[in-house]
Amino acid sequence: MPSFVILFTLAILLFQQLPDLPDSSWLWPGLAAAAAALFYRRWRVLAFMTGLLWAFLFAITRLDSQLPAELQGRDMTIEGVIIGLPQSDERRVRFDFAVVRWPQAAASKLPEKIRLSWYYPDAAIESGQRWRFTVRLKRPHGNSNPGGFDYARWLFIKGIGATGYVRKKPEPRLLGVPSWPSISRWRQDIAKRISALLPGSGSLGVIQALVIGVRQDITPEQWHLFRRTGTVHLIAISGLHIGLIAGLIYFLVLKATAWTGILRVAPPRAAAIAAVIAGLFYAALAGFAVPTQRALIMLAMVMAGIYWQRNLRPLHVLSCALLAILLLDPLAVLSAGFWLSFLAVALILYAMAGRLGRPGYWAGVWKVNWVTSIGLTPVLLPFFQQVSLIAPLANLVAVPLISLGIIPLLLLAVVLLFIAPPLGQWLLQLGQPVIWAVLLALSGCLLLLAPRGVPGRWLDVVLFLPLLFAEPQRPAAGTVEMTLLDVGQGLSAVVRTAGHVLVFDAGAKYSDRFDMGESVVLPFLRSRQDRRIDALIVSHGDNDHIGGVASLRQGMAVDRIYSSVPQLLGGGNVQPCRAELALGRRGVYPARPANRALKEKMTIPVCCRLPAVTGKFS
Repeated sequence: MPSFVILFTLAILLFQQLPDLPDSSWLWPGLAAAAAALFYRRWRVLAFMTGLLWAFLFAITRLDSQLPAELQGRDMTIEGVIIGLPQSDERRVRFDFAVVRWPQAAASKLPEKIRLSWYYPDAAIESGQRWRFTVRLKRPHGNSNPGGFDYARWLFIKGIGATGYVRKKPEPRLLGVPSWPSISRWRQDIAKRISALLPGSGSLGVIQALVIGVRQDITPEQWHLFRRTGTVHLIAISGLHIGLIAGLIYFLVLKATAWTGILRVAPPRAAAIAAVIAGLFYAALAGFAVPTQRALIMLAMVMAGIYWQRNLRPLHVLSCALLAILLLDPLAVLSAGFWLSFLAVALILYAMAGRLGRPGYWAGVWKVNWVTSIGLTPVLLPFFQQVSLIAPLANLVAVPLISLGIIPLLLLAVVLLFIAPPLGQWLLQLGQPVIWAVLLALSGCLLLLAPRGVPGRWLDVVLFLPLLFAEPQRPAAGTVEMTLLDVGQGLSAVVRTAGHVLVFDAGAKYSDRFDMGESVVLPFLRSRQDRRIDALIVSHGDNDHIGGVASLRQGMAVDRIYSSVPQLLGGGNVQPCRAELALGRRGVYPARPANRALKEKMTIPVCCRLPAVTGKFS
């Protein structure tokens, strides 16, 4: 089995190195050679010929789906559906578009998937929407420089048959949004919720990469740090993450079912089913990328062996996963993720399996880390032109922290966002804790993974507590931090001191489902880990100032509200505006000349507009 798969893979890889697609005249002799090999049971010859034929047929199909040359540069009106997650910046939105209707005058062979850019769009672009666009397209192309990114090859691998942009005239028309759910819409909904909860956070890009596999918001500085430390592989949903999460779920379900005895099914079988579901859930979050496909296939096979009590050879499991992925997409051999994913597992099996003496726990962890760091260097150099010398040490710390600490916390937060949103929002704030809490939690991870009998293993729970309950960073004593939030037309300002939070106005309300209090003000306060508002000041009753107040009161505790708006007065903790108020240690009270100095107190004029200033003052 392994030799068959290796030859099948080698044939596909060699075929991809050809400068031109061979003529179809060799197809019939190739089929005859494969049939003869099958008849005479020459399995190695059959594997090699099958790989060549499969790569050839797949390449013909993929090339036939590219835009005909005569249609380049012409305006065409097409209809289709947005697929995947759109990517946006300050100038444009870029997205993949599955075309369902071309102009009748177009040629017969046309691409089913294209990549479009819409510059300065005047509508929200979301996955699953059906649009009618007037577009101008061109065939896939890109720069081809030694050592550079081959964009044309990347488009070919993704099955994109043309690129282009949306024309402003005639105006694009939204035809509808499907009511049924899809993985892309689900991932986009998660991305929107995370972005709303962590606006402007430096951790936003990393959290999105670990949760849904989207890395466009990771800053250049963060990428530089990950490359220098050799931890880039951790900032994506990889087979390592899926395997560890599935293993964690298997362990928890196994112990829970064994202790409680509430299920009639055997604990290993229940744990195997739960592990596969967990792996499927996490792979779906990543959009079923190649590394996650490999991990999911291997996970399913291993858990099937546990379920049916069969002893599977690890090399056979890896071979079956490799064969399944190449049958789905033989172009996977052109991606770096394919080689890094399979070679990492193969290196671990080579270094760890079949040994007479098993190393101790920590020796095994260090050996796996060292083997993968050294063994993948020949692959990393041609793909990325660099390797990190401190990668073994950095991964020894980062792998358990991210895979066993941060990722389970983030996945739990995502689930709770749909079940218990306040709790999920609170957990997401733990994605950006203080450094000392991270170091203590890392120590807890090491104790958790320690073998039985190690003294003090119960301390792992205690060491995780600072990560959950660490106090947020506040402005220094004697200073005031004021932030004027962007709420479009209207106003909302947040004033923070070392001990209090004051909010001035809450922006507008546009519908029953959308207002600036919920989408802007609350996420900002949560990103600063504020748990309550000491004073909320509502200047007047116009919608663009009072519209988000209800969401603020529902989403966070508000000690006092000061306003002259009639509909707010008489509502419990609402008090009328006065000429001048001061915020001090014990709350908001009328200012006196003795406390006008900004020493943990500040004087705020009420019922007037604040200046557009953002910064810290002392």
